[in-house]
Amino acid sequence: MNTDVLIVGSGCSGLYCALKLPRDIRITLITKSDLESNDSFLAQGGMCMLKEQSDFDSFFEDTLKAGHYENDKESVEIMINSSPEVVKDLVSYGADFARNDDGSLAYTREGAHSHNRIIFHEDVTGKEITSTLLAQVKKLSNVTLMEYTTMVDIIERDNKCYGAIIRKQNGTLEKVTAAYTVMACGGVGGLYRFSTNFRHLTGDSLAIAKKHGIELKNPDYVQIHPTTFYTKKHEDRSFLISESVRGEGAKLLDKNMNRFVNELLPRDVLTGKIREQMKKDGTDFVWEDLRTIPRDELVSHFPNIIEHCKEMGYDVFKEPIPVVPAQHYFMGGVKVNHHSRTSMECLYAVGETACNGVHGRNRLASNSLLESLVFAKRAAGQMAELGFVNDEIAAKKAADSIDLADYSDEKAVEREYRKLAMEAIEGRTSVGTEEIVESGIAYIQA
Repeated sequence: MNTDVLIVGSGCSGLYCALKLPRDIRITLITKSDLESNDSFLAQGGMCMLKEQSDFDSFFEDTLKAGHYENDKESVEIMINSSPEVVKDLVSYGADFARNDDGSLAYTREGAHSHNRIIFHEDVTGKEITSTLLAQVKKLSNVTLMEYTTMVDIIERDNKCYGAIIRKQNGTLEKVTAAYTVMACGGVGGLYRFSTNFRHLTGDSLAIAKKHGIELKNPDYVQIHPTTFYTKKHEDRSFLISESVRGEGAKLLDKNMNRFVNELLPRDVLTGKIREQMKKDGTDFVWEDLRTIPRDELVSHFPNIIEHCKEMGYDVFKEPIPVVPAQHYFMGGVKVNHHSRTSMECLYAVGETACNGVHGRNRLASNSLLESLVFAKRAAGQMAELGFVNDEIAAKKAADSIDLADYSDEKAVEREYRKLAMEAIEGRTSVGTEEIVESGIAYIQA
């Protein structure tokens, strides 16, 4: 198979990249599960936006402070300044965000934000954005969508990517050559026993990058979300209790129902405080009280959370709910420049797969969707600028050097890639890794 651009992943970054590429090129977009099973669909709280220029300095400082000042400042500046145009795009595509009575966008606030600057759609903002993008992509005649299709390796020669090897739904392997390949494969949550991520997101791109000597950046920076619903029942993934809940006034309580912390601390700091309280109380969770939020606000803003808690036996209008930290987000990843290009020619990485340095050591709440969209658009822009010349002779030579039999044992490939991804994450001691270990969030063994 041959295509102009191969995009691996159907989250918001992969979809937006496809939408921003020229209409006269061939795009193939593959995804490991179904088109909607990606973490972009799970994002609850919202998406940050520079609502007025006077908020730039505060937005910039909040992002850096949350990231322990390890952020790439130029990346942060690009992200913030690009946000109004991205929101304008989303609205033009049909995304529906909460509005004030006068029709203007409504803004909420989350942990470590100095001001309200987060747009939202109830408590399912990611679903609203990603489903809107997916609907637009499905209208494009130049885009081929392939579900249940896994990237098992890239095709490369002399540090240039010529496409990828894919495993299709029926198990057959195929070589796909492309002028450009975009890894939009999501994060690493599937490696952990307790995570808010989909199980199939196991850091494939991280493993493949490590295998081919592609530069990584901060692969040990893994974020723990302070508040996920605690249950003794086995669940595929931990249910997130959005940071927006605390932004709107929810309180965290110890076993004696006393407030013990400032709920709007940065995520890594708050996770530490919750862990300390759990140790002090001898409990597996702390309580979160949503009754401090006005009932009408709770109903309109958080219907999904209300319903999930009800299904689990808790009435948020009458009682607090048990919450516990869980693995949530990957700040590190495949190192990219400000146009999302990796250290390998013709290979790009976007979304949670990539690390452009925006988040530093710890991501500020609701910067993930924005960062994914901004840098996916920049990747598409650079590819269009460079042109889509496919060196068919070189691509064939690179593809012919690969024996598909080497990938025939699907389970063996999965084990190898889990091992490589874990090795990358644990490559050096860091706050991120310590948070995971001390939170009792263990790996699922390869």
